[in-house]
Amino acid sequence: MVKADIRIELKHGVADPEGENTRKALELLGFKGIKSVKTVKLFEVEMDAEPEEAKEAAEEMCRRLLANPVIQTFRVDLK
Repeated sequence: MVKADIRIELKHGVADPEGENTRKALELLGFKGIKSVKTVKLFEVEMDAEPEEAKEAAEEMCRRLLANPVIQTFRVDLK
């Protein structure tokens, strides 16, 4: 069994209102020096496959469902 960690992030320059609101809230709670907060989605997918096949499948999952290629990037790490 192979476990794929799939990390989905917004592309550079795409607005992240959730991250910005979180940064503001942290400042209101007294946390100092926070320059930015970015939201990231992490999917952990377990598969019965060989590592190379699992990576290809995870990347296809991103292209077809998990990530929006217009505004997001993805990275797949196998465990």
